[in-house]
Amino acid sequence: MKRVMILNGPNLNLLGVREPHIYGKTTLEEIRQNCEREAGKLGLAISFHQSNHEGELVDLIQSARQDADSIVINPAGYSFTSIAMVDAIKAFEGPVIEVHISNIHARDELHRHSKISHAATGVICGLGPYGYIAALSTLAQMKKG
Repeated sequence: MKRVMILNGPNLNLLGVREPHIYGKTTLEEIRQNCEREAGKLGLAISFHQSNHEGELVDLIQSARQDADSIVINPAGYSFTSIAMVDAIKAFEGPVIEVHISNIHARDELHRHSKISHAATGVICGLGPYGYIAALSTLAQMKKG
């Protein structure tokens, strides 16, 4: 069974209440439940994490080298600032799908250019919470190793 680590960055714990005009009203807990349901259908084992702390996310990415076959990451605000996360992702040998709920390319200049994308296998943005499901479906279809 393929193991997928799903990582969520800062402020995503506030989904559903923070800027619903951009991110919608779906909560992170609802996204977790939807991911668990979809993973079950796809035969994937998932672990789901959220942190507001860059170092904790780096530690999780590093732990994925032993604990996961692939990563789905919504780096949130760290998308645009974190070289440390980019470097950790580069050390991970499996596929990494970067997910953004909003279409970052249609946002203001601060939210348009993800540094994480340089290290990701693929990027999904602008599909709302469904982006996580699309990422899981993509990973389920990829050949292992």
